[in-house]
Amino acid sequence: MNNETDLISLSTIPIAPEGFKSGFVGIIGRPNVGKSTLLNQLVGQKIAITSPVSQTTRNRLRGIVTTEEAQIILVDTPGIHKPHHQLGKIIVKNAESAINSVDIILFVVDGSVPAGGGDRYILELLENCSNPVILGLNKIDQQRSDCDSLDESYLTLAKPYNWPVIKFSALTGEGLKPLQKALIEHLEPGPYYYPPDLVTDQPERFIMGELIREQILQQTRQEIPHSVAVVIEKVEETPTITRVFAAINVERDSQKGIIIGKKGTMLKAIGSAAREQMQKLITGEVYLKLFVKVKPKWRQSSLRLSEFGYHLET
Repeated sequence: MNNETDLISLSTIPIAPEGFKSGFVGIIGRPNVGKSTLLNQLVGQKIAITSPVSQTTRNRLRGIVTTEEAQIILVDTPGIHKPHHQLGKIIVKNAESAINSVDIILFVVDGSVPAGGGDRYILELLENCSNPVILGLNKIDQQRSDCDSLDESYLTLAKPYNWPVIKFSALTGEGLKPLQKALIEHLEPGPYYYPPDLVTDQPERFIMGELIREQILQQTRQEIPHSVAVVIEKVEETPTITRVFAAINVERDSQKGIIIGKKGTMLKAIGSAAREQMQKLITGEVYLKLFVKVKPKWRQSSLRLSEFGYHLET
Protein backbone atom coordinates (compact mmCIF):
# COMPACT_ATOMS: atom_id res chain seq x y z
CA MET A 1 0.00 0.00 0.00
CA ASN A 2 1.21 3.52 -0.69
CA ASN A 3 0.57 6.89 0.93
CA GLU A 4 -0.43 8.20 -2.48
CA THR A 5 -3.14 5.64 -3.28
CA ASP A 6 -5.62 8.50 -3.53
CA LEU A 7 -3.50 10.12 -6.27
CA ILE A 8 -3.41 7.30 -8.78
CA SER A 9 -1.42 7.88 -11.96
CA LEU A 10 -3.50 7.34 -15.06
CA SER A 11 -0.46 5.76 -16.71
CA THR A 12 -0.80 2.71 -14.43
CA ILE A 13 -4.36 1.99 -15.57
CA PRO A 14 -4.45 -0.28 -18.65
CA ILE A 15 -6.95 -0.11 -21.48
CA ALA A 16 -9.70 -2.68 -20.91
CA PRO A 17 -10.02 -5.45 -23.51
CA GLU A 18 -13.21 -5.97 -25.48
CA GLY A 19 -15.98 -7.44 -23.34
CA PHE A 20 -14.40 -6.31 -20.07
CA LYS A 21 -16.90 -5.37 -17.36
CA SER A 22 -16.62 -2.97 -14.45
CA GLY A 23 -18.73 -1.12 -11.94
CA PHE A 24 -19.50 -0.24 -8.35
CA VAL A 25 -21.27 -2.62 -5.96
CA GLY A 26 -22.80 -1.18 -2.78
CA ILE A 27 -22.75 -3.63 0.15
CA ILE A 28 -25.84 -2.67 2.13
CA GLY A 29 -27.29 -4.16 5.31
CA ARG A 30 -28.04 -3.64 8.97
CA PRO A 31 -25.20 -3.65 11.53
CA ASN A 32 -23.32 -6.89 12.27
CA VAL A 33 -24.40 -8.91 9.23
CA GLY A 34 -20.78 -9.37 8.10
CA LYS A 35 -20.37 -6.73 5.38
CA SER A 36 -16.77 -5.86 6.23
CA THR A 37 -15.77 -9.51 6.62
CA LEU A 38 -17.26 -10.14 3.17
CA LEU A 39 -15.32 -7.23 1.69
CA ASN A 40 -12.04 -8.56 3.09
CA GLN A 41 -12.74 -12.07 1.75
CA LEU A 42 -13.60 -10.89 -1.75
CA VAL A 43 -10.58 -8.58 -1.94
CA GLY A 44 -8.30 -11.29 -0.56
CA GLN A 45 -6.75 -9.28 2.25
CA LYS A 46 -7.76 -7.19 5.24
CA ILE A 47 -8.68 -3.61 4.37
CA ALA A 48 -11.80 -3.20 6.54
CA ILE A 49 -11.86 -3.63 10.30
CA THR A 50 -14.27 -6.08 11.91
CA SER A 51 -15.51 -6.66 15.45
CA PRO A 52 -18.52 -8.06 17.32
CA VAL A 53 -19.49 -4.47 18.22
CA SER A 54 -22.34 -3.06 16.13
CA GLN A 55 -21.74 0.00 13.94
CA THR A 56 -18.04 -0.80 13.57
CA THR A 57 -17.88 0.64 10.03
CA ARG A 58 -18.19 4.43 9.99
CA ASN A 59 -16.94 5.43 6.55
CA ARG A 60 -17.61 4.17 3.06
CA LEU A 61 -14.65 2.02 2.13
CA ARG A 62 -13.87 0.85 -1.39
CA GLY A 63 -12.34 -2.55 -2.02
CA ILE A 64 -11.19 -3.44 -5.53
CA VAL A 65 -11.41 -6.93 -7.04
CA THR A 66 -9.84 -7.30 -10.48
CA THR A 67 -10.11 -10.47 -12.56
CA GLU A 68 -9.32 -11.18 -16.21
CA GLU A 69 -12.90 -10.37 -17.16
CA ALA A 70 -13.96 -7.62 -14.77
CA GLN A 71 -13.11 -5.04 -12.14
CA ILE A 72 -15.55 -4.94 -9.22
CA ILE A 73 -15.37 -1.90 -6.94
CA LEU A 74 -16.99 -2.95 -3.67
CA VAL A 75 -18.35 -0.12 -1.54
CA ASP A 76 -18.58 -1.21 2.11
CA THR A 77 -21.16 0.95 3.87
CA PRO A 78 -21.98 1.47 7.57
CA GLY A 79 -24.82 -0.63 8.96
CA ILE A 80 -28.16 1.13 8.56
CA HIS A 81 -29.70 1.71 12.00
CA LYS A 82 -31.67 4.26 14.01
CA PRO A 83 -29.16 7.05 14.85
CA HIS A 84 -28.83 8.45 18.37
CA HIS A 85 -26.35 11.30 17.80
CA GLN A 86 -24.93 13.51 15.06
CA LEU A 87 -22.24 10.96 14.16
CA GLY A 88 -24.93 8.29 13.79
CA LYS A 89 -26.97 10.55 11.50
CA ILE A 90 -23.97 11.11 9.24
CA ILE A 91 -23.17 7.38 9.17
CA VAL A 92 -26.72 6.38 8.19
CA LYS A 93 -27.12 9.19 5.63
CA ASN A 94 -23.89 8.11 3.95
CA ALA A 95 -25.02 4.48 3.84
CA GLU A 96 -28.41 5.41 2.39
CA SER A 97 -26.89 7.75 -0.22
CA ALA A 98 -24.69 4.88 -1.45
CA ILE A 99 -27.86 3.14 -2.69
CA ASN A 100 -28.20 5.66 -5.52
CA SER A 101 -24.51 6.06 -6.33
CA VAL A 102 -23.57 2.49 -7.29
CA ASP A 103 -24.36 0.16 -10.21
CA ILE A 104 -25.43 -2.91 -8.20
CA ILE A 105 -26.78 -3.35 -4.67
CA LEU A 106 -25.64 -6.37 -2.65
CA PHE A 107 -28.16 -6.49 0.19
CA VAL A 108 -26.47 -8.61 2.88
CA VAL A 109 -28.51 -10.24 5.66
CA ASP A 110 -27.69 -12.54 8.57
CA GLY A 111 -28.94 -15.91 7.34
CA SER A 112 -28.49 -17.51 10.76
CA VAL A 113 -31.54 -15.64 12.16
CA PRO A 114 -34.97 -14.89 10.67
CA ALA A 115 -35.59 -11.68 8.74
CA GLY A 116 -36.37 -8.83 11.11
CA GLY A 117 -37.56 -5.25 11.21
CA GLY A 118 -34.14 -3.87 10.33
CA ASP A 119 -34.06 -5.93 7.14
CA ARG A 120 -37.57 -4.84 6.19
CA TYR A 121 -36.63 -1.18 6.76
CA ILE A 122 -33.76 -1.54 4.27
CA LEU A 123 -36.13 -3.34 1.90
CA GLU A 124 -38.31 -0.21 1.91
CA LEU A 125 -35.28 1.93 1.05
CA LEU A 126 -34.58 -0.32 -1.93
CA GLU A 127 -38.15 -0.45 -3.26
CA ASN A 128 -37.60 2.48 -5.61
CA CYS A 129 -34.04 1.54 -6.53
CA SER A 130 -33.62 1.20 -10.29
CA ASN A 131 -30.31 -0.69 -10.07
CA PRO A 132 -30.03 -4.51 -9.89
CA VAL A 133 -30.26 -5.95 -6.36
CA ILE A 134 -28.77 -9.25 -5.18
CA LEU A 135 -29.86 -10.58 -1.80
CA GLY A 136 -26.94 -12.23 -0.03
CA LEU A 137 -27.64 -14.65 2.84
CA ASN A 138 -24.47 -14.55 4.92
CA LYS A 139 -23.45 -16.73 7.89
CA ILE A 140 -24.68 -20.02 6.45
CA ASP A 141 -21.93 -21.65 8.53
CA GLN A 142 -23.98 -20.69 11.60
CA GLN A 143 -27.33 -21.97 10.37
CA ARG A 144 -29.09 -24.56 12.52
CA SER A 145 -31.21 -27.51 11.45
CA ASP A 146 -34.16 -25.21 10.70
CA CYS A 147 -32.27 -23.47 7.87
CA ASP A 148 -35.17 -23.97 5.43
CA SER A 149 -37.48 -21.76 7.50
CA LEU A 150 -34.72 -19.19 7.94
CA ASP A 151 -34.09 -19.07 4.21
CA GLU A 152 -37.82 -18.81 3.51
CA SER A 153 -38.13 -15.66 5.64
CA TYR A 154 -35.69 -13.95 3.24
CA LEU A 155 -36.93 -15.56 0.04
CA THR A 156 -40.30 -14.06 0.86
CA LEU A 157 -38.68 -10.61 0.91
CA ALA A 158 -36.90 -11.10 -2.42
CA LYS A 159 -39.67 -12.82 -4.39
CA PRO A 160 -41.85 -9.76 -5.22
CA TYR A 161 -38.81 -8.07 -6.80
CA ASN A 162 -37.33 -11.15 -8.50
CA TRP A 163 -34.02 -10.54 -6.78
CA PRO A 164 -31.52 -13.38 -7.10
CA VAL A 165 -30.68 -14.94 -3.71
CA ILE A 166 -27.21 -16.31 -3.00
CA LYS A 167 -26.14 -18.08 0.18
CA PHE A 168 -22.58 -17.81 1.45
CA SER A 169 -20.31 -17.54 4.46
CA ALA A 170 -18.04 -14.49 4.52
CA LEU A 171 -16.15 -16.12 7.39
CA THR A 172 -15.26 -19.41 5.68
CA GLY A 173 -15.46 -18.31 2.04
CA GLU A 174 -18.11 -20.91 1.16
CA GLY A 175 -20.35 -19.73 -1.68
CA LEU A 176 -18.28 -16.65 -2.57
CA LYS A 177 -17.36 -17.86 -6.07
CA PRO A 178 -21.03 -18.03 -7.16
CA LEU A 179 -21.55 -14.62 -5.54
CA GLN A 180 -18.65 -13.05 -7.44
CA LYS A 181 -19.88 -14.65 -10.67
CA ALA A 182 -23.37 -13.19 -10.12
CA LEU A 183 -21.93 -9.73 -9.49
CA ILE A 184 -19.92 -9.86 -12.72
CA GLU A 185 -22.97 -11.05 -14.66
CA HIS A 186 -24.88 -7.97 -13.54
CA LEU A 187 -22.10 -5.51 -14.43
CA GLU A 188 -22.12 -3.54 -17.67
CA PRO A 189 -19.13 -3.36 -20.05
CA GLY A 190 -16.71 -0.74 -18.78
CA PRO A 191 -13.09 0.38 -18.26
CA TYR A 192 -10.55 -0.23 -15.55
CA TYR A 193 -11.22 2.39 -12.88
CA TYR A 194 -8.09 1.52 -10.91
CA PRO A 195 -4.75 -0.22 -11.55
CA PRO A 196 -5.30 -4.03 -11.51
CA ASP A 197 -3.03 -4.57 -8.49
CA LEU A 198 -4.78 -2.01 -6.25
CA VAL A 199 -7.06 -3.41 -3.49
CA THR A 200 -8.38 -0.15 -1.99
CA ASP A 201 -8.50 3.54 -2.84
CA GLN A 202 -8.07 4.59 0.78
CA PRO A 203 -4.79 6.26 1.84
CA GLU A 204 -2.48 4.38 4.16
CA ARG A 205 -3.17 6.74 7.07
CA PHE A 206 -6.87 5.88 7.01
CA ILE A 207 -6.12 2.15 7.18
CA MET A 208 -3.67 2.72 10.06
CA GLY A 209 -6.28 4.63 12.06
CA GLU A 210 -8.88 1.92 11.46
CA LEU A 211 -6.49 -0.82 12.63
CA ILE A 212 -5.99 1.05 15.90
CA ARG A 213 -9.74 1.56 16.33
CA GLU A 214 -10.32 -2.14 15.67
CA GLN A 215 -8.13 -3.08 18.64
CA ILE A 216 -9.97 -0.63 20.87
CA LEU A 217 -13.27 -2.23 19.79
CA GLN A 218 -11.96 -5.70 20.56
CA GLN A 219 -10.23 -5.02 23.86
CA THR A 220 -12.35 -2.47 25.75
CA ARG A 221 -15.76 -2.64 27.36
CA GLN A 222 -19.02 -1.67 25.67
CA GLU A 223 -19.11 1.95 26.83
CA ILE A 224 -15.91 2.80 24.96
CA PRO A 225 -16.11 1.82 21.27
CA HIS A 226 -18.69 4.28 19.97
CA SER A 227 -17.03 7.19 21.81
CA VAL A 228 -13.63 6.74 20.12
CA ALA A 229 -12.13 8.56 17.15
CA VAL A 230 -8.57 7.84 16.05
CA VAL A 231 -6.49 10.48 14.27
CA ILE A 232 -3.08 9.75 12.73
CA GLU A 233 -1.25 12.93 13.63
CA LYS A 234 2.14 12.24 12.07
CA VAL A 235 3.95 9.58 10.03
CA GLU A 236 7.73 9.63 9.70
CA GLU A 237 9.21 7.25 7.13
CA THR A 238 12.78 6.11 6.56
CA PRO A 239 14.00 3.16 4.44
CA THR A 240 14.07 0.92 7.55
CA ILE A 241 11.34 2.18 9.90
CA THR A 242 7.95 3.88 9.81
CA ARG A 243 7.08 5.91 12.93
CA VAL A 244 3.35 6.46 13.47
CA PHE A 245 1.99 8.92 16.05
CA ALA A 246 -1.75 8.60 16.69
CA ALA A 247 -4.28 10.25 18.99
CA ILE A 248 -7.16 8.27 20.49
CA ASN A 249 -9.96 10.75 21.18
CA VAL A 250 -12.66 9.94 23.75
CA GLU A 251 -15.50 11.93 25.32
CA ARG A 252 -14.88 11.49 29.08
CA ASP A 253 -11.99 11.24 31.54
CA SER A 254 -13.32 7.87 32.72
CA GLN A 255 -13.03 6.53 29.18
CA LYS A 256 -9.47 7.80 28.97
CA GLY A 257 -8.67 5.88 32.14
CA ILE A 258 -10.15 2.67 30.74
CA ILE A 259 -8.18 2.92 27.49
CA ILE A 260 -4.92 3.61 29.30
CA GLY A 261 -5.59 0.88 31.87
CA LYS A 262 -3.75 0.12 35.10
CA LYS A 263 -0.15 1.27 34.70
CA GLY A 264 -0.77 1.70 30.98
CA THR A 265 -1.42 -2.00 30.34
CA MET A 266 -4.52 -1.54 28.13
CA LEU A 267 -2.92 1.14 25.96
CA LYS A 268 0.16 -1.03 25.57
CA ALA A 269 -1.97 -4.02 24.53
CA ILE A 270 -3.92 -1.92 21.99
CA GLY A 271 -0.72 -0.48 20.56
CA SER A 272 1.06 -3.83 20.34
CA ALA A 273 -1.83 -5.54 18.53
CA ALA A 274 -2.39 -2.59 16.15
CA ARG A 275 1.33 -2.40 15.32
CA GLU A 276 1.30 -6.11 14.50
CA GLN A 277 -1.51 -5.55 12.00
CA MET A 278 0.23 -2.51 10.49
CA GLN A 279 3.37 -4.55 10.06
CA LYS A 280 1.52 -6.69 7.51
CA LEU A 281 0.95 -3.63 5.33
CA ILE A 282 4.23 -1.76 5.67
CA THR A 283 7.75 -2.73 4.60
CA GLY A 284 10.34 -2.35 7.36
CA GLU A 285 9.89 -1.92 11.10
CA VAL A 286 6.85 -0.09 12.50
CA TYR A 287 7.01 2.11 15.60
CA LEU A 288 3.61 3.15 17.00
CA LYS A 289 3.09 5.82 19.65
CA LEU A 290 -0.43 6.33 21.02
CA PHE A 291 -1.81 9.32 22.93
CA VAL A 292 -5.25 9.55 24.55
CA LYS A 293 -7.14 12.87 24.48
CA VAL A 294 -10.50 13.89 25.95
CA LYS A 295 -12.82 15.77 23.57
CA PRO A 296 -16.18 16.16 25.37
CA LYS A 297 -19.29 15.36 23.28
CA TRP A 298 -17.31 15.18 20.04
CA ARG A 299 -19.99 13.01 18.40
CA GLN A 300 -22.45 15.91 18.69
CA SER A 301 -20.05 18.57 17.40
CA SER A 302 -20.05 19.30 13.66
CA LEU A 303 -16.62 20.92 14.02
CA ARG A 304 -15.10 17.89 15.80
CA LEU A 305 -16.75 15.45 13.40
CA SER A 306 -15.23 17.27 10.46
CA GLU A 307 -11.86 17.44 12.22
CA PHE A 308 -11.93 13.66 12.75
CA GLY A 309 -12.89 12.99 9.13
CA TYR A 310 -16.63 12.33 9.45
CA HIS A 311 -18.79 14.23 6.95
CA LEU A 312 -21.67 13.68 4.58
CA GLU A 313 -20.43 12.01 1.40
CA THR A 314 -21.74 12.79 -2.04
